[in-house]
Amino acid sequence: MSLARLSRIRIATRFLAVAALAALTAGCFQPMYAEHTDGTPALREKLLGVDLPPINFPNSSREARLGVEIRNALAFKLYGNATGTTPTHRLDIRFTTTHSTLLTDADTGLPTSENYGINAQFNLVDVATGKSVMTGTTASRVSYDIPGSYQRYARARAFRDAEDRACQEIAERIQTRLASFFYAGA
Repeated sequence: MSLARLSRIRIATRFLAVAALAALTAGCFQPMYAEHTDGTPALREKLLGVDLPPINFPNSSREARLGVEIRNALAFKLYGNATGTTPTHRLDIRFTTTHSTLLTDADTGLPTSENYGINAQFNLVDVATGKSVMTGTTASRVSYDIPGSYQRYARARAFRDAEDRACQEIAERIQTRLASFFYAGA
């Protein structure tokens, strides 16, 4: 038997061994958002039962706009384009914001790069019992550059974009925590 043929047989044997192991472990994997065959509600139905009350801040304040942005992003992540069903849980969210200058221009003393952050606390309450079933905190930090030290409108737009990115990150992190909680069997 030639050396090349022996090498091909070894490669084919290794490939078959890997394929056999993959076939044996294929039944162990179940996608997180898959439909259950045992009759229990799927993760999507559990997430549809989460009620998102408005986040309490004074009207017309910057925090009120951020609260609406976080709530809308989270509703889209939980419900998609559907609407929620009869609530089984209520999610209460509170947050604070931070804002700091990272770099300043040595000539003008004006900031050239800033950092914006949101610290959020959330509490998932079972509607039937009124008891808290999960609490958590999350944070988001985003930085943004100020294009030109005297362009105040560009600075305002960069700041608003940073706020929106931070809100999206907060919603994504809360949705991931809720999905993990419900998937674990809550």
